[in-house]
Amino acid sequence: MKDEYGRTVGKIASFAMTPSGKFDAVFIEQGDGKFLRHSAENLHIDGSDLTLLSTIKSKAILSCDQIPLIWRKDQALKDLADKKKISPELYQELHSTFDQTLNQLKNDAQKVTEEVNTEISRCVQETKELTYALVNLEIEHEIGKVDDKCYETAFSLIQENIKRVQIEKSDLEFTKTKLSNNLLGDSPKVVMLEKTKVSEAPSKGFGPISTAPDLPEPPVVVYVKEIGKSSI
Repeated sequence: MKDEYGRTVGKIASFAMTPSGKFDAVFIEQGDGKFLRHSAENLHIDGSDLTLLSTIKSKAILSCDQIPLIWRKDQALKDLADKKKISPELYQELHSTFDQTLNQLKNDAQKVTEEVNTEISRCVQETKELTYALVNLEIEHEIGKVDDKCYETAFSLIQENIKRVQIEKSDLEFTKTKLSNNLLGDSPKVVMLEKTKVSEAPSKGFGPISTAPDLPEPPVVVYVKEIGKSSI
């Protein structure tokens, strides 16, 4: 099983089913041998393929679904009251219930937004560390400490991880925007957060690396041998 950004999570060992036969969870053996149970809510099922969504992403999807739904229900209730189809007393009772539910959902969405901000900061730092790792690999290769075969293997590995982290950061920023729109009431429609797909790994070559706006540009490395064109 992989996560939504193409990282291998582990091997599926078993499934958990409810007494009625409904799929409830999956048990995954991680690389370190530990077993973890993940709820079906955190899984994206596409035929026989299962993708593990992050807990934060699952929470965000729920918020982006429920907040506009409660908002529309409250608006429909107001329309009924304006048309004199329900009594003022009943309107106030139901409106109070919707209002309390909406406030709770917004509080939950705010907490998720804070978690998203933490993950975005992690991605920024991880991109910075991977970029410097790539530069140091280039230096060691240039002075002959790393042979061509090891260099190409390590280069592809680092570039692939840089690309995945950048995709994850963009996805988190997109999620944050949708959450903000819901909190501000700018998006009364139900918002579906799409699963990000990771494209194929880039070919060899030290091409331009897209970094976060608040990160310094990676130092320029001059090298003699051309490995190929980068797709990033």
